[in-house]
Amino acid sequence: MSRLLEVSGVSVSFDGFKAINNLSFSIDTAELRAVIGPNGAGKTTFMDIVTGKTRPDEGSVLWGDKSVSLLRMSEAKIAQAGVGRKFQRPTVFEDQSVFDNLLMALKNNRTPWSVLFYKPSNADKARVVELAEEIGLEQQLARKSGELSHGQKQWLEIGMLLAQEPQLLLVDEPAAGMTPAEREHTTDLLKEAAKTRAVVVVEHDMEFVRRLECKVTVLHEGSVLAEGSIDHVTQNKEVIEVYLGR
Repeated sequence: MSRLLEVSGVSVSFDGFKAINNLSFSIDTAELRAVIGPNGAGKTTFMDIVTGKTRPDEGSVLWGDKSVSLLRMSEAKIAQAGVGRKFQRPTVFEDQSVFDNLLMALKNNRTPWSVLFYKPSNADKARVVELAEEIGLEQQLARKSGELSHGQKQWLEIGMLLAQEPQLLLVDEPAAGMTPAEREHTTDLLKEAAKTRAVVVVEHDMEFVRRLECKVTVLHEGSVLAEGSIDHVTQNKEVIEVYLGR
């Protein structure tokens, strides 16, 4: 497998507190990875660094087969390069239909002029239907997004990110606030997405992580404490001590 993202020796401090401490981490082109760890372990800061929101004090973040440095790129350029991020709270256009939300997210020419006179092509419409099927909202296309359940809004937002065809999808606590059935569908959705791109899931819920059946990275005090299968990391004495035993 080829590497998609390579984080090496990255550190960042806020007011003397080392949020990320010599973090090294890599992910392959089509891989599902879970990142877990106690509060303050650096999970959010790690995502902030990859997306360009936070600049590290030292280290490198290399991207893609040409090993381009993400640290020299703006947030917008990083997004264009193929990094998509989903925050905990869904941000969808509530007054617009599911169809329109997905349509707006499609990776098309985004100049103000083209958006103003944008007429969706048949290919665009077909892609929207395809995305809706992928996220399980094909029956909801005409509905206003504001009417969807919490879980459905989360899926719509994942669909909107997939519409941008990212090579890496960073997803923050997707299972929070979902019903068991919604969580199950979310698991399937993320597993499916990871067949064609890298998906990193930051999650607290160990049961959800177990269902993802993927490699797990445990962060603690801004660096990697353990890495491996869920069984491997949950049997690690240090992991039990700092995280699971609480």
